Amino acid sequence: AYSGPVQSGLRETFGWQSARDYWFPEIRSVGGAIFVMAFVLYPYVYLTVRAAFVQQSLQLIEASRTLGHALGSSFVKVALPLARPAIVAGIILALMECLNDLGAVQYFGVNTLTAGVYTTWLHRNNLGGAAQIALVMLVFVFVMVLTERWARRGRRFIQATGRERPPQRERLKGPWRWIALMLCLFPIILGFFIPAGVLVSFALRRVAEQDIGRFATEALNSLTLSVLAALVAVLIGLFLAHAARTSRVAPVRIASVAASIGYAVPGTELAIGILVPLARLDNAVDAFAREVFDFSTGLLLTGTMFSIVFAYVVRFMAVSYGAIDAGYARLSPHLPMAARSLGRTPFQALREVQLPLMKPAIVAAALLVFVDSMKELPATLLLRPFNFDTLATQVYTYASLALVEEAALPALAIVAVGILPVLALNHTMAIATAGVAQVHEISLPGQEMDPAPEVRGRR
Repeated sequence: AYSGPVQSGLRETFGWQSARDYWFPEIRSVGGAIFVMAFVLYPYVYLTVRAAFVQQSLQLIEASRTLGHALGSSFVKVALPLARPAIVAGIILALMECLNDLGAVQYFGVNTLTAGVYTTWLHRNNLGGAAQIALVMLVFVFVMVLTERWARRGRRFIQATGRERPPQRERLKGPWRWIALMLCLFPIILGFFIPAGVLVSFALRRVAEQDIGRFATEALNSLTLSVLAALVAVLIGLFLAHAARTSRVAPVRIASVAASIGYAVPGTELAIGILVPLARLDNAVDAFAREVFDFSTGLLLTGTMFSIVFAYVVRFMAVSYGAIDAGYARLSPHLPMAARSLGRTPFQALREVQLPLMKPAIVAAALLVFVDSMKELPATLLLRPFNFDTLATQVYTYASLALVEEAALPALAIVAVGILPVLALNHTMAIATAGVAQVHEISLPGQEMDPAPEVRGRR
């Protein structure tokens, strides 16, 4: 912005008097939105690709080196193709988040399909036109996903090297370590530290003028919606993941696959698809109550938090199901059979054996759904009852009124909640990586890991 710290500092340093004396890129543009969204959404690609690289065997790179390829060439021709599924998955997640975004693109003055749905529905009162735009977005999403699956048809990305060894870290020396440090810090500084510092500065400047009671109400609404959505999503995810592995009924398997589709649907389109049938059901129930019992039930579904929680569960079920199903995949299929042989019923085997072992996956699923629900804006904005605000909707309202400093406190609250699962995820990945390295260290080539005395002796 012209009055921002960067341009103000440039004018003071070089003695410029107005914007005609120099050129500065317009941040409120398509390019500015791309720049900001890239530094906000890069963790989607980074986390998935990092996990793929950590799981790759060092023997693959060594085999490539023995064939005469340099280290860089081995990375491009071996490691990068093996990480393609993770790269594509991260890119698709980032694309879906871009499609779902409403607040940022409107603040940057960019007209997107999501903003068009919101404007056509609420400002022009044209639900049919909004539904047509939403249908175009849905077609684009499904074409994108199907195209990627078609591109890798018949290809398998399996590392069949026998006894894999994890990649070893190398300590950089000389100027390369500083170059690597700056390259790694660059996206973190631009994507987190600078925005967080600005928000903290704005919040401290306006904290005395904040309505703490209103802020507490908005925070309580956000927490209530997020907790309810996390609980429901985890329960349904557990049921679907367990049923998909124990049942041979086709509808159950179809339901487990369909549960992952909701995340690909942007929040505005999801709101339209939910509000219309729920509103008709509300009106039908109210008409029946008026005719039979002579009283009005009101809007039981669309006039309460039910529709918002329902939208959260549908949209983030893929997150819950994916985390829980990954936890199931790590369990031995012999565990429930062993419990059954000891006289336990299937439910007791699930409760006493499988669920305790899956606790990290369940907690991770709940945290991810909780955080995604806290910052979900489009569905909340379109489905919320009258005079019902959350932290996300309040940030959007302040930003749309150009009250950026007033939006800092609720925005910081959302950021603070989002940091917790990120720290927990990084801690879990670090422990997993260290555990893999330790296992490979004590299991040398040609030796078995089964005899406990030998393992203890090598420690």
